[in-house]
Amino acid sequence: MAAVTTPKLNESTDSLLRFAMRADGILTGLAGIAALPLARRLADISGTTTAFEYAMGAFFIAYGVLVLGLAALPSVRAAGMAVIIANVVYTVAAVVFVLAGVFPLTTIGVVLTLATGAYTLVFAELQYQGWRRIG
Repeated sequence: MAAVTTPKLNESTDSLLRFAMRADGILTGLAGIAALPLARRLADISGTTTAFEYAMGAFFIAYGVLVLGLAALPSVRAAGMAVIIANVVYTVAAVVFVLAGVFPLTTIGVVLTLATGAYTLVFAELQYQGWRRIG
């Protein structure tokens, strides 16, 4: 019988990164799950299309599951940096999306889009702090 041993929480240097990745994965996945039945309403109030909202909901679910899977890897250093980069890229993309005028966004649409960018930037920072701890 094989035993799996993990370091105690106070001995682990990757606990903050794992926590931030898990929280990001769970919250993003839940946002995607909530967005699917609300896609038509979100499109109406934001100025996007229903298809776009369905696609973003599905993307959030898939991304959440992926990040949760990456957080479960034995070593999260490389995976953590990939998630950090993905979060920063999403933040930049959200700002560009608003500025480029891809859709005729309403004020609520602009606020919601920039809020998702701020969310990903906060998680990128939290994950980066956890990544730095690994050293």
